[in-house]
Amino acid sequence: MRVLHIITGLGIGGAEQQLRLLLSRLPTESEVITLTNPGPVAEGIVADGVPVTDLAMTGNKDLGALPRLTKLVKQGRYDLVHTHLYRACLYGRFAARLAGVRTIVATEHSLGAVQIEGRQLSTGARALYLAGERLGTATVAVSATVARRLERWGVRHDRIHIVPNGIDVGRFGYDESARRAARSRLGLPQDAFVVGGVGRLTPSKRFDTLVRAVTELPGARLLLVGDGPERERLRRLARRRGAAHRILLHGACEDPPRVLPGSPGGDFEGSSEKPLTGPSTGQRTGQRTGPSIAPSIAPSIGPSIGPSDGSPDGSPGRPHLGSDLPSLLAAMDVFVSTSYDEAFGLAVVEALAAGLPVLHVTCPALHDLPATDAPGARQISGSVPELVADLRRFEETGPRRLPVPRAARHYDISHSAEQLMMVYGHAVRGTAPTREVS
Repeated sequence: MRVLHIITGLGIGGAEQQLRLLLSRLPTESEVITLTNPGPVAEGIVADGVPVTDLAMTGNKDLGALPRLTKLVKQGRYDLVHTHLYRACLYGRFAARLAGVRTIVATEHSLGAVQIEGRQLSTGARALYLAGERLGTATVAVSATVARRLERWGVRHDRIHIVPNGIDVGRFGYDESARRAARSRLGLPQDAFVVGGVGRLTPSKRFDTLVRAVTELPGARLLLVGDGPERERLRRLARRRGAAHRILLHGACEDPPRVLPGSPGGDFEGSSEKPLTGPSTGQRTGQRTGPSIAPSIAPSIGPSIGPSDGSPDGSPGRPHLGSDLPSLLAAMDVFVSTSYDEAFGLAVVEALAAGLPVLHVTCPALHDLPATDAPGARQISGSVPELVADLRRFEETGPRRLPVPRAARHYDISHSAEQLMMVYGHAVRGTAPTREVS
């Protein structure tokens, strides 16, 4: 089956990295088009052997991109087009239809209770979404929670299919040596109490409450993995509260990382310029060789660690070898998700796979399962006093690692890929797959 994936951008983000992870498991001949921003994840996908094309779209209203996209879809003779994220779903569905492709699957990664991809929901956004949705064959929700939200928006029940996000569970297993190495690299004392968080630094993640809570605990450190528009505000908050030296803003983390030189199969370094093309040799079975249309880019994977914000002067640096997400999670003692609006909660599931105790405000991935599947996770209100009290108890108890819970194994990426292939098969045949999460 020849499948084209169309996504809004390929900078570091949950949906983007989820696509890369899925591509490594899908038994399809796959290619990718990114409408804009062919960032580090694009180069990771190329390194994995999947061609990526950058459409170089200039904005939401760049209507000239539609005929260019339609031409690429038509030339590819694809059996199925799969779109990801709001803008790509709109342009991708129209282009697929104009190109004569009638089997169109869209994944809804980011529909929250009050926002979609960080934008407040509105009547206009809903109307445009529904108009585009009707052009497709099926809509995939990343959680049962998102499926219910889609139905409330007006998407037909029989067009919604649940394929949860997934993780490579085995990669996140706790490693004591990784913990020591990561703490040494980050400048964290080996015996320090380290609170952790992962996510894009945006207002909806409410990382400011986590910063405030940690500053109330003189012996605690905070390791935040992610980047975004709230970065400078969080830096200033930490400084005002006299805790800049204890708040580490790591920057974004590409995960899984690309293979570096000297490693098995490694042929280029993450920060070097490379064209976005599929390699002519070494591709996975069933994938077409040959280049795609794309410019060279010089991505920034994220800053190195300095005293409080990436480097001594606040400027981004080169990524450190081995600064992968499992190593960063190994450096933490407790994981906190303060976000009030999530579509899935992937970071929470990854933390559970790393054996961390977890505090979370909301996590659809866990809400959709029995509480006994994640005994190390607890839902909280997210207020600063409550966080301070909870974190103080963890600090007094001392570090502990928990067995990998059933919830983490439930969301293994291989299982997600199998479910998505079922959706593909039914979409091509014109039959309806089950909505149940197995």
